[in-house]
Amino acid sequence: MKAAGQARPVPVRATAVARPARRSSVQVCNAVYLDFNTKVFNKELVKFANMEEYIIRGGRDKFPKLKEAFSNIKQVGVIGWGSQAPAQAQNLRDSIKEAGLNIPVAIGLRPDSPSWAEAEAVGFSKQDGTLGEVFDVVSKSDLVILLISDAAQAKLYPRLLAAMKPGATLGLSHGFLLGVMKSDGVDFRKDINVVLVAPKGMGPSVRNLYEQGKSVNGAGINCSFAVHQDYTGTAGDVAIGWAIGVGAPFAFPTTLESEYKSDIYGERCILLGAVHGMVEALFRRYTRQGMSDEEAFKQSVESITGPISKTISTKGMLAVYNQLDEAGKKVFQEAYSASFKPAMDICLEIYEDVASGNEIRSVVQAGSRFDRFPMGKIDGTYMWKVGQEVRAKRVEKDIPLNPFTAGVYIATMMATVEVLREKGHCYSEICNESIIEAVDSLNPYMHARGVAFMVDNCSYTARLGSRKWAPRFDYILEQQAFTAIDSKEGVKPEVISKFLQDPVHQALAKCSEMRPPVDISVGGETSSVGVGAGKARTEFRSTVAA
Repeated sequence: MKAAGQARPVPVRATAVARPARRSSVQVCNAVYLDFNTKVFNKELVKFANMEEYIIRGGRDKFPKLKEAFSNIKQVGVIGWGSQAPAQAQNLRDSIKEAGLNIPVAIGLRPDSPSWAEAEAVGFSKQDGTLGEVFDVVSKSDLVILLISDAAQAKLYPRLLAAMKPGATLGLSHGFLLGVMKSDGVDFRKDINVVLVAPKGMGPSVRNLYEQGKSVNGAGINCSFAVHQDYTGTAGDVAIGWAIGVGAPFAFPTTLESEYKSDIYGERCILLGAVHGMVEALFRRYTRQGMSDEEAFKQSVESITGPISKTISTKGMLAVYNQLDEAGKKVFQEAYSASFKPAMDICLEIYEDVASGNEIRSVVQAGSRFDRFPMGKIDGTYMWKVGQEVRAKRVEKDIPLNPFTAGVYIATMMATVEVLREKGHCYSEICNESIIEAVDSLNPYMHARGVAFMVDNCSYTARLGSRKWAPRFDYILEQQAFTAIDSKEGVKPEVISKFLQDPVHQALAKCSEMRPPVDISVGGETSSVGVGAGKARTEFRSTVAA
């Protein structure tokens, strides 16, 4: 989306409401208060705390509108078969069929791709034209949804853009490519549309909640959307139709730049990297204090993925604090006071590394090393072996809500929030990238089968970022937060007061009002629920394969 003052004569236009704020070279420009025009869908003005934002409500009752939104689309091409592609391709295929449209969804892969058989297993076929070679599918599609790995996009984008037909729409689910192209000093072709739809959850959760929600209108994963370039004048409705087609309960506008900054940042912070590093630090602390290994795992990992996440999901962060007794609140306050600033130190460093392009370059460089140094396993250590035993004997209602764990976790979540707010992101983006995606999409996977099942069902960019930054959160909590607690530095009243009164709680409450009444269902080690072809993987690739 473009902001006010950046006019272009097209029907879909984003505007930004003036807001006094300090801007810096790494701050998102005009990323808040975005407005947009649409000919097909009904936009709704919603107040998130002290900010008003326009959103689109999704739901299966909106599927009939896909006919008009996709009126110029004869084929959708989904390129790749990583985390997002199986989910989005299947969801779009199902939604288009339910809308009564005859628009094929075709998968584009390398002929030698190991993903070919997986695509065939869920009904895509070379014989009926819904499975083919990458550039052939690109050249024949009117909406090209590019879901290959970010490193592969950085390498292949000149050929992919050249293969598109004039007037087609390039669809991205991540603004990463914009960062790469800015670094390369190039721009998109002027005779195509460029849009973004970014589900706020990993691919398997996008598919799982869509399937679970077939009997519940609106069940799915929230999406952000953006129109970066509108050549035909219809790009906005194509983007919104795509978001509704993949199952978004509600969709909110953003920009490609804002999305890639918040997304790459978030997955390195509370969504993946921070929670991984944090639970390792907590597990060690609890065992040193005399807990058994099994109890330490329950009080760290299980507490976060169980009662803490479930409470935040439906009632918010304050509800976690408010259900503690007075002694528990004191422990929470001490842990929160000691953890917030160290966590924010790392969060701010991550954001500025993303905004400056350093983190994007790191991902591209890592991709070029995969042949020599593939990604290693992250769940083979003793702690995660203990976790398997704990999960096998789990009684859900007996999982403890540990106030110390809650204080550390919520402090790190709030640090993730605070940096995004400082950098000018709107509350719909902040809540989804820092809170909702964590508790509704990602933590349930760690709850089901451990850290690798969560991290390694995500994109390569997310997996790399989690591995890189998890140790930083682990070390800073160990070296600064825990030592401050052990030194009896005590509660910082101003820090706790700010947390209790923070407007993000109001914004999250508004998001929760739009939350479908469906919790994601993911089976444990002995279950097939949510796993298999086109769903979550249990074996993870260590090198990139489209």
